[in-house]
Amino acid sequence: MATAKVAITLEQQLLRLVDQWVSQRRFASRSQAIQVALREEVEHWKRTRLVEEVKKLNLTEERALAEERSPGEEWPEY
Repeated sequence: MATAKVAITLEQQLLRLVDQWVSQRRFASRSQAIQVALREEVEHWKRTRLVEEVKKLNLTEERALAEERSPGEEWPEY
């Protein structure tokens, strides 16, 4: 995957923590630590957004749509 260089500003305490992780070899570099953290946050946001969208559904309406079929049409036997 292509990468791009960006400059960011971090609080000193947060940067010390990132540097600690790198020195403990939890991450190969500051960049890797920040990429992993950002990727995880994006995935969390996506899951949270999906949950919020599902909450908007009207279950009664959705159930009625699921049960809708043409007149005379039968559900197949399983």
